[in-house]
Amino acid sequence: MPDLTFTGIGSGLQVSEIVNAIVGAETAPFVSRTNKQEAKLTTDISAVGALKSALESVTNSIASLADADNYQLRKASGSDTFVNLSANKDAQIGNYSVQVDALAKAHKLMSGAFDGSEAVGEGTLNIAVNSESFDIAVGTSDTLSDIRDAINESSDNESVIATIVTDNDGQHLILTSKETGVANAITTTVTDVSDGNNTDNVGLSRLAYDADEASPTYATNLAEVDKALDAQITIDGTLVISNSTNEFKNVIDGIDITAKKMHSVDDDVSQISLSANNSNIQAGLEQFIESYNELQELSKNLGRAGEDGSGPLAGDSLLRGIMGKLRQEFSKGFDIGDGKTLSLSELGVRSDRYGVLSLDTEDLTEYIDNNVDAVQQFFVGSESKDGFANSLKNLTEFYTDSDGLIQNRIDSRTTQLDRLDDEKLAFERKMEALEARLFAQYNAMDLLVANLNSTSSYLQQQLDNMPGVVRDNN
Repeated sequence: MPDLTFTGIGSGLQVSEIVNAIVGAETAPFVSRTNKQEAKLTTDISAVGALKSALESVTNSIASLADADNYQLRKASGSDTFVNLSANKDAQIGNYSVQVDALAKAHKLMSGAFDGSEAVGEGTLNIAVNSESFDIAVGTSDTLSDIRDAINESSDNESVIATIVTDNDGQHLILTSKETGVANAITTTVTDVSDGNNTDNVGLSRLAYDADEASPTYATNLAEVDKALDAQITIDGTLVISNSTNEFKNVIDGIDITAKKMHSVDDDVSQISLSANNSNIQAGLEQFIESYNELQELSKNLGRAGEDGSGPLAGDSLLRGIMGKLRQEFSKGFDIGDGKTLSLSELGVRSDRYGVLSLDTEDLTEYIDNNVDAVQQFFVGSESKDGFANSLKNLTEFYTDSDGLIQNRIDSRTTQLDRLDDEKLAFERKMEALEARLFAQYNAMDLLVANLNSTSSYLQQQLDNMPGVVRDNN
């Protein structure tokens, strides 16, 4: 049986309550102090973490304005039911007419009717498209379905899709080129083992198609369902361009035209117009202003001080330093060439007395219209000098990088929290030892009192039993 210990039996003292009170008196100040320290450290980590996130948002919001490829783009207008347009910054501002004369088509051939179980004929079927060709070995019992599967499953086939269409007369093998255009027309030649004639319309040669009349393999035993055609457009009524696909890339500098539908005689030709597209500047600035104002609001809450309560970073030098350097950055002038500089305020970015930014779009548009090159250099900079976007990025990354000031502070606070955890464990072990020692001491005292009480009872009995001693019952 396990040993059972009953405290306070000898002395009558509430030993457990006494020990718990002593240990509690030792524990309470420590717990109160460490809880306050932990709460302070955790709050600080959360606050500077939020500050870091807001700074990173500001950096990301301005990133698009640091890329020169985003400036002075072109907008192509005039997409309609006949053409679709896209343009890049190489396109020159101007107007053009486009007429779609023909759309590109894929070549499609169809065999005569076969019974589903009919053997087509033994031999080799060669299928050629453009400069590529592949062979299909056809056995004595192979049906049209077997030939279809062999074509589609051939590892050398990158140019043709084979299908079977069944009508009232039977099965027809359909061969369709995967690519459009005249250059991708299909030619099929056979080595007809079944009857030795490669071009007659008997046996395997029923699948022969070579439209070149001068060719020794000339045969048109397959029907041409769709003729292979190139697309053709006419620009400004005189310039004719053909292409194997319906996509005409860079036919006009920086412009891609996709033909969608042929113009008929009664249709008006498509009119396309190229204009400057600098919408990225206003969009980028608006995104930057929005993210900065969110940072401004956050910093106000973090650094709040007053009778209603203080923010977690009230009076903090890190917060003051960040916001102060950002305001300095916004007021700086950046080189735009010819000894001139440009600042955010000249581009219509305004700040009210609370530090909240806004954008005067009229001022911005006017400056862009007058000198978009200067606006681009203001944000992007040059090989030797940073523009506003990269300068701001370098400033914020000083704080937000993995080895930046904010992360160092977070790491330091995290280390302090780890030390607090170690202190708690050490203190817990200390309190366990104190509790054990107190119980041992009180239990020893309790045993001593019990022994003394036992001795006292024994002596009292002996005295009561001595001759001549009269018990006083009064």
